[in-house]
Amino acid sequence: QVQLVESGGGLVQAGGSLRLSCAASGRTFSSRAMGWFRQAPGKEREFVATINWSGSNTYYADSVKGRFTISRDNAKNTMFLQMNSLKPEDTAVYYCAAGPRLAGNPNDYAYWGQGTQVTVSS
Repeated sequence: QVQLVESGGGLVQAGGSLRLSCAASGRTFSSRAMGWFRQAPGKEREFVATINWSGSNTYYADSVKGRFTISRDNAKNTMFLQMNSLKPEDTAVYYCAAGPRLAGNPNDYAYWGQGTQVTVSS
C-alpha cells in the first residue's frame, strides 16, 4: 500500500507560480512512476504530467507544456510540480498518483492522494 499526500495549493494571480508537493509513504517501491492529474468542476479528471523512477523520462499534457515541470526526490519520497505562468484555466483540484509505469491514463495509477486546490484569478 502507498499513501500519497499533496500540499502547496492555494490562490494565485494569473501569471504567478505555485509549487505542489506529493509526499509518499508505505511501499514506495511500488511508486516506480508518479503523475499529476487535475479536475475542475463539471469536468473529467485530466492528465497533467508523469515521471518515471529515475526522473529521466517525463511527459506533459500539451496544455501545460513549457509552463509546468514535474520532478521527484526519491530520498525524500516526494514528487513536485512546479507551475509557472499560471492561467485561470489551470484552476482545479490537483491530485498526485503512483503506478508501475509512465502513463497518461488515470486507470493506470493504483494510488491517489486527496487532492489540493489550485485557484488562479484574473
